Amino acid sequence: MEPLRPLSNFSGRPGPVVLCILDGVAYGKNPEADAFQYANTPNFDWIEQNCPGLKLRAHGPAVGMPSEGDMGNSEVGHNALGCGRVFDQGAKLVENSINSGDMFEGQVWQEQIQNVIDNDKTLHFIGLLSDGNVHSHVRHLHAMINKAAESGVKKLRVHGLLDGRDVGERSAMDYIGPLEELLASHNANGCDFKIASGGGRMYMTMDRYEAEPYMVERGWNTHVLGKGRQFASADEAIKTYYEELECIDQDLQEFVIVENGEPVGKMVDNDSVILFNFRGDRGMEISLAFDQEEGFELFERTEKPKVLYAGMMEYDGDLHIPNRYLVDPPQIDRTIGEYVANAEIKQLAISETQKYGHVTYFFNGNRSAKFNDSLEDYIEIPSDPVPFWQRPWMKAAQITDHTVAGIQSGEYGFIRLNVPNGDMVGHTGNFQATAISCEAADLGLKRIMDAIKKANGILVVTADHGNADEMYELDKQGNIKCDENGIKKNKTSHSLNPVPCFIYDPNFKGEYEITKTEGLGISSVTATCINLMGYQTPEGYDEPVIKFK
Repeated sequence: MEPLRPLSNFSGRPGPVVLCILDGVAYGKNPEADAFQYANTPNFDWIEQNCPGLKLRAHGPAVGMPSEGDMGNSEVGHNALGCGRVFDQGAKLVENSINSGDMFEGQVWQEQIQNVIDNDKTLHFIGLLSDGNVHSHVRHLHAMINKAAESGVKKLRVHGLLDGRDVGERSAMDYIGPLEELLASHNANGCDFKIASGGGRMYMTMDRYEAEPYMVERGWNTHVLGKGRQFASADEAIKTYYEELECIDQDLQEFVIVENGEPVGKMVDNDSVILFNFRGDRGMEISLAFDQEEGFELFERTEKPKVLYAGMMEYDGDLHIPNRYLVDPPQIDRTIGEYVANAEIKQLAISETQKYGHVTYFFNGNRSAKFNDSLEDYIEIPSDPVPFWQRPWMKAAQITDHTVAGIQSGEYGFIRLNVPNGDMVGHTGNFQATAISCEAADLGLKRIMDAIKKANGILVVTADHGNADEMYELDKQGNIKCDENGIKKNKTSHSLNPVPCFIYDPNFKGEYEITKTEGLGISSVTATCINLMGYQTPEGYDEPVIKFK
């Protein structure tokens, strides 16, 4: 790759460029549903009123998703922020592969199918039953079930994780019902297709960054070993937990479907298993549990059947997790991290566990390794292992501590941090807690601004997608939806709203202005940061939000 070339009319500031990603913060359509707007955020308000900036798109094609109706998410958002361009992402790649038939003609799919046919065994699917299109799409599962039946598979089991996070908080039956109908249609033709197990995505299986590996152990015991509370059907399990636990889908406990007292979907030698989630962060640990024979330390696998395992995609291109996968991931290169490392500029990445991989792995184009060990420092602050609404401030103060120390050290030319509050607390659907979380983030913002001013640096404030800005479900006119009792319907998923991008440059003397180009996405933040460090926009990068005079 070509090295960064200096700008002729701007050499940057003596201090660092700091990219602050306020995760899950956007501009909502209804103030009564917008926890960020409701919150007391005087420091962000000051930046918004006094600093150059604009709104950026963070959903749909602007971040590589298939359509305007597809939410952005932290994975694709940080890919775009890190590489400065838009790549087709997992949702679109899988959709295209299924529609074209390429997936089903591929070697891995063929091996999965032939394995169960040759050995008269079971094909298992594990994944998120959702049309949120963030980690999975139930349409992909339906297509694979139909193809498996067409290919001669006679026994199939679905281990369904329930969402309530990227979709309605109690929408599980919207996916279970049609799935049961599909399975029944194949059973009418002599197949043995069933739902075998499940539970909430935040209770089991879908941990990330090894924050709560016991979640994966629960998933292993439930999906693989058939251990857990027993029910006659998924419908019975969900309705029972709704009544007993008064929880939403993402927090439902595990269930195992049994017939005649025996689990219908316990995995055995020579079965085939497919994880149909396409997003990587919450797919890696369960993939390791299947793939890794020696040195696996997340939990004790009391039994490990010899199954043929595949993921929907390669979730980590450096570590090659999983060993086998159905669809090739996007090939992201020339990230800002690589450019800065090649320019021998020291850089720092900071967040707490829940978003640590986003400012490292995803930001670097789905790359786990550093580009230059001596020029890159990564700081991970352990997240609190409690529901986020109980600690809505999360680790904003500690993230700020490390950021301020990094600025004051004078070591770094580029610092990036993710403040997870607006997203992680927003996903709980708790308006009050989310507002508090945004206020905690804003307190840290003031300290970072003060440090930037003293160091004569530049702060870029943006977000990866919306969430805290839309805490209640809205109709097409932007009005809050209510249930039959007049209670507002909580929303736990991301929004389609634009996100902020503002530049706090205490020594700004009119050297640049905000572009007049409309419709820019968050990928434009990358070239902006490179320009503010005093370098030209790399070839092929999306247009920055600033133009030099």
